[in-house]
Amino acid sequence: MSFDYYPIFITGNLALCNPASAVVAALLLDALLGEPKRWHPLVGFGWLANRIEHKLNNSSSTLRLRILGLMAWLILLLPIASISYFATHSIVAWLADVTLLYFSIGASSLFLHAKQIYKPLSQHKLAEARHAVSMIVSRDTSPLNETEIATATVESVLENGNDAIFGAIFWFLLLGGTGAVIFRLANTLDAMWGYRTPRYQYFGWAAARLDDLLNLIPARLTALSYALCGHTLSAIQCWHSQARTWYSPNAGPVMAAGAGAIQVKLGGAATYHGQRKQRPTLGVGESANQSHILSAINLVKRSVGLWCALIIIGTIIGSVYFA
Repeated sequence: MSFDYYPIFITGNLALCNPASAVVAALLLDALLGEPKRWHPLVGFGWLANRIEHKLNNSSSTLRLRILGLMAWLILLLPIASISYFATHSIVAWLADVTLLYFSIGASSLFLHAKQIYKPLSQHKLAEARHAVSMIVSRDTSPLNETEIATATVESVLENGNDAIFGAIFWFLLLGGTGAVIFRLANTLDAMWGYRTPRYQYFGWAAARLDDLLNLIPARLTALSYALCGHTLSAIQCWHSQARTWYSPNAGPVMAAGAGAIQVKLGGAATYHGQRKQRPTLGVGESANQSHILSAINLVKRSVGLWCALIIIGTIIGSVYFA
């Protein structure tokens, strides 16, 4: 995105372009307001996605299911992307961008859910902790012990640091609010349809692959951020040696680097949709406990600070250069 897209405000000897101020404003709104308690756009989007999936996911042909899944993805995203584009190229462009990025990031919600698991887990209230962790993971949580609950929570915080924060910011910097919205909605459809189950294996193929594509660069920037904001050497070593063993090409680098950065072991056995999977080990050090949940939250927060600092510095330099 060219810097002349936004007006430039001069304060003293510093020139700050609105891409940086929009990111900071959206993050501040998220920190102050959190996610909307009612009428969240993603809730309505999820309802619509379910309706369309039930209408279209009804073929016995694997090829036809792949095509229908791609059609469903386009039907859901193209109209919203078009509306977002026109809103962010109007006289209220900056406000539209801030609003769209605010709705696209979920830092406060992520931290809140993690702390809602941390509190009962630290008090050894396993039933309450299992219920809380079931709200943010897709695995079966009913048999989880304390270590497994902590592991699931840390994995979710690290992975969703990319999905709910850094990926949206990355695409915002490239394409404005439209990019952030496309990324978050594509990520939502992957979370809904991107499973290798009989129902979604073919219909959800396009959603999963497109999400992989959109996450290709952001995931590695997130992994690098975790490495720089934690135990750097351990993070880089884990990223290099362990990321390729993970099932997801993008979650692997993020979780391996994050686990190395806070020096905890993740992975291990977990049950998904009734099937027990033995997952590769990520990270180093001891098995996860409740303290690692706070470590993961703090790692993501430090990474957010790093991104904000770099974006502000970059836009100041860019505004001077392009002035």
